Amino acid sequence: MAKDDRSSINPFTGKSHFDMVNDDKFLQDSYNEYYGMINQSQLLDNTQDGQIVRNVAVRLIHAVEEYLSKIGRLDYVEDYYDWDFHLVADNTVNAFCMPGGKIVMFSGILSLANTEEKVAFILGHEMAHALLDHSRTRISAQNAQNALTSAAWIGSIAMDLVGLGGLGSLTRAATNVATVGSQFLLMNPWGRDQELEADRLGMLIIHWAGYDISHIPSFWQSMANQNSNEHDFFSTHPADSKRIAAMNELVHEIDNGADFYSGPVLGETPKPKDEFMDSHLVAGDVRFCQNCGAKAGVDDKFCTNCGAKFDVELKCSKCGTSVNPGDAFCINCGNKL
Repeated sequence: MAKDDRSSINPFTGKSHFDMVNDDKFLQDSYNEYYGMINQSQLLDNTQDGQIVRNVAVRLIHAVEEYLSKIGRLDYVEDYYDWDFHLVADNTVNAFCMPGGKIVMFSGILSLANTEEKVAFILGHEMAHALLDHSRTRISAQNAQNALTSAAWIGSIAMDLVGLGGLGSLTRAATNVATVGSQFLLMNPWGRDQELEADRLGMLIIHWAGYDISHIPSFWQSMANQNSNEHDFFSTHPADSKRIAAMNELVHEIDNGADFYSGPVLGETPKPKDEFMDSHLVAGDVRFCQNCGAKAGVDDKFCTNCGAKFDVELKCSKCGTSVNPGDAFCINCGNKL
């Protein structure tokens, strides 16, 4: 199916994504890169690990198709996503899913993704990037940026030709600054948003496939410990604390019976609420460890997963509002403490 033969509205976001690419060339280039890599790689598809990857991938694909069928948007993947998946012998701790559904997992990541649920999250996250057309959006944005930069340079050269060389030089300098600015202020923020979107949709996909996602935040914490990324302004990936907070919030939504069928599951870019960013405490009877992200009871003193000690939160005995040590009265209800 050609791209133009399906609705431009993404079923997961409810929006039309920014698109300035030739679809046939885009997919052909992607497939050429994919098959070029596969043909030069040692494939582990017939090993025990390879069979786990295959079984998980098939289960996730079926879950996506079943979800889209329930919301009446199976057209989005039918005859367009040509799913394929391979486990490649490589120590790289990574995986990717190319446009059109070409999935590669490097064997190095199995040292961390050592359970079927963890493999499912890695694959689900990468599938989400493809289902959300993130590569197409990124390339379209880059093409738009390049077109604007080229136009500015051509304009500056024209100024030189008509005797306004000084103004032309200023224009070229401004263009260079604008290019750097667009990289950090436009392109990178989109990348960070896309990672948060892929986290959320990836977790939903594995949830729809019947996997337990409650331990995914702690798994990502272990991944983060391998390559900490707490400063996100100059990165295309969000800070790990934001990702873990958003993951915990989704676990909380699922535990409370959230409806994911009556509207887009990604109507807005995930932005975790303050209570999920605030170290570990979550409203209700659940908290999440500030050290590893594992779920714990609100009255637990230690994390059963990593042993970290939870901070003690003081609350007003009358209304339950958090108070500080030494407060004489509750600032919410005036109760004497």
